[in-house]
Amino acid sequence: MSELLPPVPATLPVGASGLSVFPVAWGMWRFADNGVAAGRGRIEAALAAGVTLFDTADVYGADTAGRFGAAEELLGQVFADASGLRERMVLATKGGIILGTPYDSSATYLARAIDASLARLGVEHVDLWQVHRPDLLTHPQEVARVIEDAHAAGKIGALGVSNFTPAQTAALGAHLSLPIVSHQSEFSPLTLDPLFDGIFDQAMERGMGFLAWSPMGGGRLGDPADERGRAVAALLDAKAAEHGVSRAAATCSWILAHPARPIPIVGTRQPERIGQIADALKPRWARAEWYDVLQTSMGENLP
Repeated sequence: MSELLPPVPATLPVGASGLSVFPVAWGMWRFADNGVAAGRGRIEAALAAGVTLFDTADVYGADTAGRFGAAEELLGQVFADASGLRERMVLATKGGIILGTPYDSSATYLARAIDASLARLGVEHVDLWQVHRPDLLTHPQEVARVIEDAHAAGKIGALGVSNFTPAQTAALGAHLSLPIVSHQSEFSPLTLDPLFDGIFDQAMERGMGFLAWSPMGGGRLGDPADERGRAVAALLDAKAAEHGVSRAAATCSWILAHPARPIPIVGTRQPERIGQIADALKPRWARAEWYDVLQTSMGENLP
């Protein structure tokens, strides 16, 4: 076998934020339908597994629990129930999506959205606040103004963008005096866009962190329904068997092997699977093996 790719460090920086986090994050898209006790148990299980970055958003829960802000609200209840829990994590949230609108990044709305998130969470400060989707009807200068005001007031520690193109990121950054420290976009062995659309290139050029949502392809790798998914899963299973870990761990290890050091955001709610999150650091990939997964997913060989 050829030489293995470099091992993943025990912690990864989130761009120029000064934050250093465990290489796998835990996401709260489906957190809103848990009770306080169950929610606290899952968070404590993730912390016990080594996770430090917890990612939520104001819109999470609107499509499951039926109300906007439900995930943040439940997390705030967990914080109130467990003194000191907030201080053990790097807390990230997002704003700018309004179901049915669909996006609003105007200064008036974002200022209210940041304050509303803090109120639901029961905190005065979040470590990373992200613009959830680019609003095509708001000038980036207006977005920059409200972000800088919130940062100056101590409400947010660092700024990230979610689902932005490199050009949209550059346009926003041109009006900011503080850095954009992270991208968040979908990336998995079945969703390869960041490899080719310039996002990873920009992240590496500017020293930005990258948070990968849906690392299991939105469930398509857990239960493949087509030939492509099954072929990719078979390669991941071979790596998983080699290291005695799950397919999910092998998948996250494939993501982490890229030099941009994408941080997978896993959303499992099963305590036993949460306890296995650190297994993602066990597999090591040879260059040819990593490319085998990529080319199998692409359905063609690279030139």
